[in-house]
Amino acid sequence: MKKYFSTSLLLKGIAFLFFINCYSLFSQTVLEANSNKDEQERVLLAVLELNQAMVNRDKETLSLRTMEELSYGHSSGKIENKKAFIDEIITGDFDFISTDTENQSVFFSGENTAVVRHILIIEALNMGEKVHIRIGNMMVLKKQQNQWRLLARQAYKL
Repeated sequence: MKKYFSTSLLLKGIAFLFFINCYSLFSQTVLEANSNKDEQERVLLAVLELNQAMVNRDKETLSLRTMEELSYGHSSGKIENKKAFIDEIITGDFDFISTDTENQSVFFSGENTAVVRHILIIEALNMGEKVHIRIGNMMVLKKQQNQWRLLARQAYKL
């Protein structure tokens, strides 16, 4: 019987296919990691925009960055829906001067849900009196119409 391929040629072919397969898997993993990093940056930008809107009392941005079903929990236990949250920011006695975050992390559950955790540092005026607040914060954002919007937020005392 006539040999069409040598054993060494066959082994080289198998090794080449194995290399191509490994390269493809690695490339896909890198692309997914880069895509996830890009999405993480979009989530963090949405959180930053929301915090800036609170400082600026920007009703339009607050409305755009929150979902209709918003559940906004304060560290005091008070819970607000979207309308109450925005009304309190725009017309309430609590006036944000600045916000900052520490130890911020993001993880995803599927393609359209992100959970953000951080320490929130707030400088504000509460009924005219300057206050400094440092609380823990957990936020759930949903991707809707290619925009990350706040669905739920729960603050807690440290």
